[in-house]
Amino acid sequence: MLLFGHTLVKSEKFYHISEIEDIKKTPPNSTVIFEFSKENTDIVEYCSKNSIRFPLYVESIKDVILSNALDASYIVVKDNLAKTAQNLANEYLFDAKILVFSQKEDDIEKYASLGIDGIIFPNAIIKL
Repeated sequence: MLLFGHTLVKSEKFYHISEIEDIKKTPPNSTVIFEFSKENTDIVEYCSKNSIRFPLYVESIKDVILSNALDASYIVVKDNLAKTAQNLANEYLFDAKILVFSQKEDDIEKYASLGIDGIIFPNAIIKL
């Protein structure tokens, strides 16, 4: 299980961005994170062209499928989508990993027992 932002585990940081210009404020080889939306397709295209890893926050199963098709590195879901998203990722052999956003360390056992790829804690996200 992947753990991002847990206080005991060293992990990569994700830089939360809202526009392409924000990418210039991040260190080289950074992973940027942003919301999945039609308005952000320019950011997705820019990241793809420039080999920038990007997780996407999603709100629906349709967004999960589209995020994988857009080559997101990780797909960040809320608790209510976690199991369904993971089942889709397993069934369709997604390259993207499914992450659940959580603020509680106790969720490690919960999501591990559901077979979720990983958890992202608030400490992993740097807001620009």
